[in-house]
Amino acid sequence: MKKLLPVFAFLLISHILPAQQSPEEFLGYQLGANFTRHADVVNYFKQVAEASPMVQYQQYGKTNERRPLTYAIISSEENLRNIEEIREKHLQSAGISQNSSSAGTDKAIVWLSYNVHGNEASSTEAAMATLYSLITEHKDWLQNTVVIIDPCVNPDGRDRYVNWYNQVKANPYNPLQAATEHHEPWPGGRPNHYLFDLNRDWAWATQVETRERLKLYNQWMPHIHVDFHEQGINEPYYFAPAAEPFHEIITPFQKEFQTKIGKNSAKYFDEKGWLFFTKERFDLLYPSYGDTYPTYMGAIGMTYEQAGNGRAGLGIVTDEGYILTLKDRVAHHFTTGISTVEVASQNVEELSDQFSNYFKNNDNGDFEYKNYVLNGSEDQLTAVKNLLDRHEIKYAYAGQQRIKGYSYTTNKNESLNASENALVVSSNQPKGKMVKVLLEPATKLNDSLTYDITAWSLPYAYGLDAIASDRSVSTISKTVTENVNNIPNPSGAGYISKWGSMQDARFLTDLIKAEVKVRFSEVPFSSEGKQFDRGSLIITKSDNRSLENFDQKVVELANKHHRQLTAASTSFAGSGPDFGSPEVKLINQQRIGVLKGDRTSSLNVGEIWHFFEQELEYPITRLDTDYFEDTNLSQFDVLVIPEGYYGSIFDAVVLNKIKEWVKAGGKLIAIGRAAGSFANKDGFSLKSKEAATSKDTAATGNLVPYNQRERESIKNTITGSIIKTKVDNTHPMAFGYKDTYFSLKLDSDSYQLLDNGGYNVAYIQQPEVVAGFVGSEAEKNLENSMVFGEERMGSGSIIYLIDNPLFRDFWENGKLFFVNAVFFVNNNKFRL
Repeated sequence: MKKLLPVFAFLLISHILPAQQSPEEFLGYQLGANFTRHADVVNYFKQVAEASPMVQYQQYGKTNERRPLTYAIISSEENLRNIEEIREKHLQSAGISQNSSSAGTDKAIVWLSYNVHGNEASSTEAAMATLYSLITEHKDWLQNTVVIIDPCVNPDGRDRYVNWYNQVKANPYNPLQAATEHHEPWPGGRPNHYLFDLNRDWAWATQVETRERLKLYNQWMPHIHVDFHEQGINEPYYFAPAAEPFHEIITPFQKEFQTKIGKNSAKYFDEKGWLFFTKERFDLLYPSYGDTYPTYMGAIGMTYEQAGNGRAGLGIVTDEGYILTLKDRVAHHFTTGISTVEVASQNVEELSDQFSNYFKNNDNGDFEYKNYVLNGSEDQLTAVKNLLDRHEIKYAYAGQQRIKGYSYTTNKNESLNASENALVVSSNQPKGKMVKVLLEPATKLNDSLTYDITAWSLPYAYGLDAIASDRSVSTISKTVTENVNNIPNPSGAGYISKWGSMQDARFLTDLIKAEVKVRFSEVPFSSEGKQFDRGSLIITKSDNRSLENFDQKVVELANKHHRQLTAASTSFAGSGPDFGSPEVKLINQQRIGVLKGDRTSSLNVGEIWHFFEQELEYPITRLDTDYFEDTNLSQFDVLVIPEGYYGSIFDAVVLNKIKEWVKAGGKLIAIGRAAGSFANKDGFSLKSKEAATSKDTAATGNLVPYNQRERESIKNTITGSIIKTKVDNTHPMAFGYKDTYFSLKLDSDSYQLLDNGGYNVAYIQQPEVVAGFVGSEAEKNLENSMVFGEERMGSGSIIYLIDNPLFRDFWENGKLFFVNAVFFVNNNKFRL
């Protein structure tokens, strides 16, 4: 086995390829002496690609802040000349390419992803070192191996961190933990532009970085994928094998090969006297990580975690008393990256054969269910199709038929009358294992101690009526046409549009921005021989008589959003309220403030920001906690308080200010843990539920042994579970919903049902957990608890969203609750 050179030794070798420069020569400093700005990383990769026939370097997208997303392909000159043939042959071996073939490839494909968390910045430095080492010292491995390097998955986050650090660091750096350079300001460099954690976005693909990367990833489908990270400053280094729980579809080979790679890295770490750990903390369950998603796509997916993150800077004193330097961190990441490529090169035939076997699902022997049938509105099905398309998962149409199987709605075996548009997603396709992961009713847990949420089933996330069937399901050919061709009706009273999806919400916000006045009905009605539910939009000529080209504007926007309008010839309803009824209310052009800054969850702030800016395309004003106390709230109709722990920020003075604003007609929306800032406070009706304890520890003491404490504590926890709730769908917050809603409950915080002037819009009586882990004590505490509610205060309202409906932007079926809260709830006075 070839011995690895010390990490910096190769940087000094310039006589091998005089035309190309080492990172040190190009940057003017040794790797680890500074943090390199993203633009300089890009320029270095360009320089190497121009100088070396073993490197191709391309851009695959742009970030929100217009930084390039790039990747390098590194292999032998001959391989690069035939790279398309190699790629196509590899996809054929898995049956993914249309030109299917049983033949395997004779090349290993290794994908190395760096810096998905922007302030875990050592890995991008290591990417430059790895690139140079491969083409100078390890050409022999490249004869049978193709290495793909994404040097920075999150350029916006990286530059946010690097620019801040370069501004505040001492010269020389100060290693004391108390120094400014070890304390990032809010929100830190970890997330992307919209403050999303890109390492939780692989499966949901809500962010531009992920969407562009998946296009490329699906073109390659590597044998091995490594995601480089950093952890706390006192942990040394983590590499595979991963911890339990493993998802059941992960194969014995994938587990064994992780161990093989881990042992090779361990050999080099032991030679250097570097500490590491394996098989702890980082499990393989949640499907949206940079290790699990590739694993479910047939790869050996792994996370490598180096001590450091945003605290470490160029050097920091750890709790054990030694200085952890950036040079150390680069060296460690370099070593595991090179070690991984080495193992791949030594095991090409095995990797190829096992990768091909992973995708052979023709007999469905690995699956309890052969088909998943998804029934719902056209809008709901379009939304889930968009996601399946991003992953290149195949689906067909059921046509009208009766299908038996496990019902996601009732959680028992029943029949479903499928509509013509119902989707059939078969596990009998190359990506059948990913189909199972994303669509199965409940993921099996062989250990309840996990690193993330334990439930995510797409039929619940998208609000679909679904059946998981162990039988074959016939499908039909169907031509999908999305064109809607409304025509103006100037002689009529106006137009009506249904309400029930995010597509409807986008139509509404576009109308509002176009200065079109819109009403909604609080009760069902009929017009032109059609029935319309609560929440239906009514756009009248009377309200818009001063608006130029009213009919043309409405029709153009409806066609743009594929909304079918009903042209109403008269305001006189066939049944229910007429258009001028007090039950038909005008919708305000809401002025929305969103709190951000210290004590708020940057992730939830980002979810709200992204939701308004990218999904609704509706303006908001972000307000910082630093000056919130002095903000004139009369400028806003709606104030959104994100997840967070507000403590002294919401002192008696601020709480009183908020109450007075609400009483005057303001609408406050508190999400998740933010509700706790109002619970049990004077003037607020929200009351928290205290978790019951099984015994009086004050009297008996806690006799649970030390090694059982962590497992004992999970009795009081909830780790991202799906729970059935009852819904009052006569309340404006629930317009567009049925009388049940499957909520993603993220923690064990629980609140009593609102009384007196409160409305319990979604609530739990007897807890019914349909998927995911809920501790026994936490489950008891959910009994008779509120999930979504409205408290009236004076002329205004406080809306409590205990379960965050915008979590990671993937729980599609919860989003309309939030839209309704903003535009419909307590809409009794139109602001002129």
